[in-house]
Amino acid sequence: MANWVLGLTGGIGAGKTAVSDALAEKGICIVDADIIAREVVAPGTFGLNTVVDKFGKDILQDDGSLNRAKLRHIIFTNDDHKSWLNDLLHPIIRQATLTQLAQAKSTYVVLAAPLLFENKLEQLCNHTLLVDVSEETQIARTSQRDNVENEHVKRIIASQMSRHEKRQKADTIIDNNGSLEKMYDNLNTLHQELIIKAQLT
Repeated sequence: MANWVLGLTGGIGAGKTAVSDALAEKGICIVDADIIAREVVAPGTFGLNTVVDKFGKDILQDDGSLNRAKLRHIIFTNDDHKSWLNDLLHPIIRQATLTQLAQAKSTYVVLAAPLLFENKLEQLCNHTLLVDVSEETQIARTSQRDNVENEHVKRIIASQMSRHEKRQKADTIIDNNGSLEKMYDNLNTLHQELIIKAQLT
């Protein structure tokens, strides 16, 4: 894989999408792990067919797509099922990710993944960037955006790697507690630095 890869991550509500969108507008290719995870279980794929063989057609929506809520319930209540699903999908997702990273045509390419460190995807990256905000900001933004209770957001945050651990692991941290304008200014500076890093590698 010849491309220079920036791993982009951030907790829920931190603004990872705003950063990846801004970089995409600058012509940088974005490989999104969440999108790939959906693509590998799209109708007609080996991934979805194997999941249906395991759990039955009840796992499908009326249109033939995966009923994610039903699958989520099954794997959260049964560790064996969760392990089976991970063993099936993680290699497929990893291969699709590698393919997309290799095919990207920009000065550097972004691998955007909420669970970058949890899933050890930083091993595919030359550099990692954490979009960071306080937990209070995460809760406020996510509650407002998704119209969910604060307690629900707190449970999601608790299920992910701690903010402290992510800060320890990241090569660069961009603070997004303030205005978007300030974050974009910092990102513009970082973008120029990354272009130089990629060209020198």
